[in-house]
Amino acid sequence: MTRAAFEEAFARTVWKEGGDKFSNNKNDSGGQTRYGITERVAREEGYAGPMNQLPLSIAKGIAKRRYWDQLSLDRVSDLAPVVAEELFDTSYNMGQGVAGRFLQRALNGFNLFGTIYPDLTEDGIIGSGTISALAAYLKHRGRLGETVLVRALNCLQGAQYFAIAQNRPKDEEFVYGWMLNRVVV
Repeated sequence: MTRAAFEEAFARTVWKEGGDKFSNNKNDSGGQTRYGITERVAREEGYAGPMNQLPLSIAKGIAKRRYWDQLSLDRVSDLAPVVAEELFDTSYNMGQGVAGRFLQRALNGFNLFGTIYPDLTEDGIIGSGTISALAAYLKHRGRLGETVLVRALNCLQGAQYFAIAQNRPKDEEFVYGWMLNRVVV
């Protein structure tokens, strides 16, 4: 099931990123981008070709290693598939550490003063402690808890978009689209 979960999350995230459309917007800090993979990331992952020709298979491999596997999203998906997909999309757009910290911050806010599970260190690394806390949270809150957690992650993500634009005014051009495609939809 986890391979299918990655495939579904990748397809939805690439759609949000504009599909196979090549982008080189002067205001986009990511620079040249295809399938949502920035040139910097592609080069770090060993791709040396022109960005406008980045193959889907290479983009998918980068996404799996960098944004799914590094966050242990197979383990998250086994517990809460919708949370895993949300974290993948956030990681793809904002970075792995940001997505991991959002999950840890939300879980800390929902732990009833540490009575359900202990507070987590908000280091962005989804390890055994974070997985255990997620499992305890879901056991305590049930299936509705997954929906509430995803909404909390969306709130943190939306607030971060406004902070980004406030700190880098050129990014204001992208806030509406980020909110529409990543928080609202």
